[in-house]
Amino acid sequence: MRNDSTMATAPCPGPAPEGAFTDVGGTAFHHIDLGAGRPTVFLHGGGPGCTGWSDFGVVARLFAADRRCHLVDILQYGKSAKCTVTGPMWDFHAAKVIGLLDALSIDRADFVCNSWGGTIALNLAARYPDRAQSLVVTGSMPVFYGPLAPLPEGARRGRNARNRYYGGTGPSREKMRELMATLEWYDPAAIPEETITMRYEQSIDPGEMALAASSDNPRGEWQDLTDRLHEIRAPVLFAWGMYDAFLTPDYPLMLARIVPRGNLYVMDHVGHHLQEERPYDYHATVIGFLNQAN
Repeated sequence: MRNDSTMATAPCPGPAPEGAFTDVGGTAFHHIDLGAGRPTVFLHGGGPGCTGWSDFGVVARLFAADRRCHLVDILQYGKSAKCTVTGPMWDFHAAKVIGLLDALSIDRADFVCNSWGGTIALNLAARYPDRAQSLVVTGSMPVFYGPLAPLPEGARRGRNARNRYYGGTGPSREKMRELMATLEWYDPAAIPEETITMRYEQSIDPGEMALAASSDNPRGEWQDLTDRLHEIRAPVLFAWGMYDAFLTPDYPLMLARIVPRGNLYVMDHVGHHLQEERPYDYHATVIGFLNQAN
């Protein structure tokens, strides 16, 4: 195993491959597919400018050695459709991802997810149990309470950060650097300059800017999954950063005790995006869980 903690700067995924578009009920999903083998779906986080490639481009190459990796741009992000989410948000996204699996002829998949993507996958596994083989979830917030203390900023830290980023003078490369340094990474010096640029350029996509400026609620109704977590039959690994700025490790420990087959791994010296900050260590841990769970 390569020790990522010895690296001064984390690797950058580089320019994204062109990818493909798949229509799901008139809504276009963009996804990048790598490798061959067991289908593994990667769902990224909800930060400004996040995409399947920005969050998982480096680590997916490692998984692609023996897996078919689908790096999906969640709806409203990346090159996927900037549609309006109606009804409960996690139900909407889970149903759309199921539609994508159907369109790709994937009966059952493993899911490797960060933040928003993990909450989508948890809801999908509860609502469509036959479609989820196993889940790896990092930095996600499916419930609005914590075991030891109130959640930061009343569980609105992500939304508040988005509002600050798009508010005031508007997005900038320096604001993106600050957001990533304070909320997503443990070591700001390890953030690749190319990744900052990639995230910033995606964040000013006209569709994403329009969503940020919308005065209504284009992201759907906020949804708590407390009553669904106990229904998940698939094994779940909550892989967490010791210094996650949104949710400290006591939170995923609580989740691992609610989910019937929940497990917890806490990685030292990382924040909210451990799959980017220490991709080799992340892969070594996660691939062992996925292979054992299957």
